[in-house]
Amino acid sequence: MVPATALATLLKGDDHLVVGDWVELSPPPQGGEEFKIESVHERSNAIFRNIPREQKKKVIASNVDVMMVVVSAGKPDYKRGLVDRYLARSDFWNVPAFVVFNKMDLYDESDFDIKFEADRLKWLNAKCFEVSAEDLNYKPKYLSAGLEELSHDLHHKTAILLGHSGVGKSRLITGLSKGKVNLLSGDLGKIGKGAHTTTWAELIYAEEFTLIDSPGIRSMSLSDLTKQDLLYCFSDVNEWTTKCQFSSNCTHEANSKGCFFQKLDNGNREDQLILSRLDSYKRVLEEVSNIPDWLKKPNER
Repeated sequence: MVPATALATLLKGDDHLVVGDWVELSPPPQGGEEFKIESVHERSNAIFRNIPREQKKKVIASNVDVMMVVVSAGKPDYKRGLVDRYLARSDFWNVPAFVVFNKMDLYDESDFDIKFEADRLKWLNAKCFEVSAEDLNYKPKYLSAGLEELSHDLHHKTAILLGHSGVGKSRLITGLSKGKVNLLSGDLGKIGKGAHTTTWAELIYAEEFTLIDSPGIRSMSLSDLTKQDLLYCFSDVNEWTTKCQFSSNCTHEANSKGCFFQKLDNGNREDQLILSRLDSYKRVLEEVSNIPDWLKKPNER
C-alpha cells in the first residue's frame, strides 16, 4: 500500500472518489513518497444509499461484483423486511446478492424458519449461506452452504457487506480473511450494537477476494423509486403480476377480480413463499406511494 493524494476536483461533487474506484496515478516527485490521483476510470456500477431529508444520494462504493447482505440469526433479531429492501436495491443496481445468515451458534428455530427465509428468495437467484463468525468451524445444518462455500464463491470478486449494526460484519470479515484482517475492538454492547461500528467504507484485501465494509445502515429507504421502478426491483412479483387477469392495474387486494395472488392457498408452503414476497412488495409500495412519481428525479441504473 502506498500513500496518495487526489486532485481537489476529484473529492467534490456527486461523482467524488469512493471506495472501489479505479484511478490513474502519477509518480511522486523525486525524493517524495506520495503518489497523486490524476483521474478516475468510468464505473461499472455504483452502490449508494438515500438521504431523504437532503433529497440526495450518497455513493458508498463502486465496481462491486457482489452485494453481501449479512443478517443475524441471533441478536439483533432477524429482519425480513430489511433483507427484502436490500435485495430490491440489488435488482435495481443489477448486482448479484448473497444473503449470509450469521450468528448461527445463537439460532433458535422458534425465532424464525431459516429454510423458509432462504426458499422465499429462490426466485431472485440470491445465494444463501449459514455461518458463525464466532465459531469458524461451524458446519451448515439447515442450508447447503456455509463459510467454506462462501469463501469459494467470493474468489476473484469485490463484495460489499451490508447489514444492520450488530449483525457481525466485522467479525465475519476477520473470519473470511483467516485472521489477516482484524476489525474487532471489543465485545458487543448492552443493546446489541457492534463494538466496531464502521462510519466510512473501507477496502479490505483478503488475498483471494476484496471486501468493502460499509457503514451500518439501520434502514434502507426506497422512497426515491417510482412505482414502476419498484415493480422492476421486485422481479419475482413482477413476473407473477403478469398472471393477473387485469395485470396492468391489479391492486392484488381481496376484491381484485382475476388476481393471481388471491387464488393462492395460505396453507400451502409454496404459496406461502409467494405471498410473503407480495406482502413485502405491498409494504414498500405504501412507502413509495407517499411521494408522487412526478416529483422524483430519475435514478441511474
